[in-house]
Amino acid sequence: MRRIVSFLIVTAILIALAWWIADLPGTVGASIGDIAVRLPTSWALVGFLVLLVVLYIVMRLIVMVVRLPSRTKRMRSARAQKAGSEAVTKTLLALAGGDSETARRQAQRSRSLLGDTPQTLLLAAYAGRQAGQLEEADTAFNLLAGRKDAAFLGYRGLLQGAIARSDWDAATTLARQAEEVNPGAPWLRAERARLATRAGNWKEALALSGAGDPRTVLGVAAADAEPDSAQALKLAKQAWQTNQAFTPAALSYARRLRERGKDKRALMEVLRVTWGLAPNPALAEFALAPITDPLMRASRVATLAAAAPQHGETYLMRARLAFEVGNLTDARAHAEAAQRAGLDQRRVWLLLADIGERSGDVVATSDALLHAASADLDPQWRCEACSTAHLEWHPVCSNCGALGQIGWGGAGTGSARLQIAAAGDPILP
Repeated sequence: MRRIVSFLIVTAILIALAWWIADLPGTVGASIGDIAVRLPTSWALVGFLVLLVVLYIVMRLIVMVVRLPSRTKRMRSARAQKAGSEAVTKTLLALAGGDSETARRQAQRSRSLLGDTPQTLLLAAYAGRQAGQLEEADTAFNLLAGRKDAAFLGYRGLLQGAIARSDWDAATTLARQAEEVNPGAPWLRAERARLATRAGNWKEALALSGAGDPRTVLGVAAADAEPDSAQALKLAKQAWQTNQAFTPAALSYARRLRERGKDKRALMEVLRVTWGLAPNPALAEFALAPITDPLMRASRVATLAAAAPQHGETYLMRARLAFEVGNLTDARAHAEAAQRAGLDQRRVWLLLADIGERSGDVVATSDALLHAASADLDPQWRCEACSTAHLEWHPVCSNCGALGQIGWGGAGTGSARLQIAAAGDPILP
């Protein structure tokens, strides 16, 4: 309805305007040389209006002709953008489907249509890597690294390539360059931590570690590698405080306290606490190592034993001390108590055999040796990732390279994992 009313109003205005023009009085004249023209005013006004319309049309045609090349270029660019976007999509689909050759072909087509943008260069790089064309991929990643707006993408790809071919020096350099263009990136931080671990740069690995990393293991390794004694003590203390149930951390901290002449503190504040959480014969060995006086040795054993009096390791420690001083009755009683506490292991039966031999009990000795042959294996340092046994604890398994997986326990018992994780330290995933 509004359109009809609007049309009638406009029509009425135009008719009134035409009527007004037709009734204009007078004439309009013009002369050029001997030529003179005179027209009624209404005709002259209509002719002027027609001339304006003709001039407008001519100007529009001229503008269209002038702008034709740029319009043609924009149209071609739009078609190239559309075709390039289609090529990008086809590249992604080919990469996802494992069609390496199609991915490379479409990636090159996207580069020719869209130019060397971060998107096309990244696709070309990964398409080349998937196809095994490593030089082609590195060329694209280097082009990315040379761009201010996408340098991190280039360094990331080059870093991944260096790690894949085990070029650790190049990987370290690339990681440092990537850090300069994108400081604090979580992925880069994790990669730098792994590189530092592989290089044995434990202090840097500890500094780069996150919430899910084995900070206790890294702390012990950093302390053992630190040449400055004061800094080593600080690192060892932090490692032990992170997980007081971890024997290597306790030994690392206690060793440095002993070096500073704080032997009593090493025993009372570190070894006793750790023994109470996770008894380990290495703790007892460390506590008794510098002591030769029988009474002092007995005192130290009693101090440790008080932290976990009902544990099998505590009974076994008491049995060995009694055997050492010749108290065979107490030695046998403690050894049997260790068995009742769950230590049905070769070391316990062999100790009973030694006790029987020293006491002249041939039957008891033979029986103990017979049981030792079929008893559980003695606990030892073992990698939870590959089950490789180690004579000593190490932060990294020498067989599989796993970090923080070596713990104390028997074969297949899983006790190593329990000991390391006892205090909630996120050492093992």
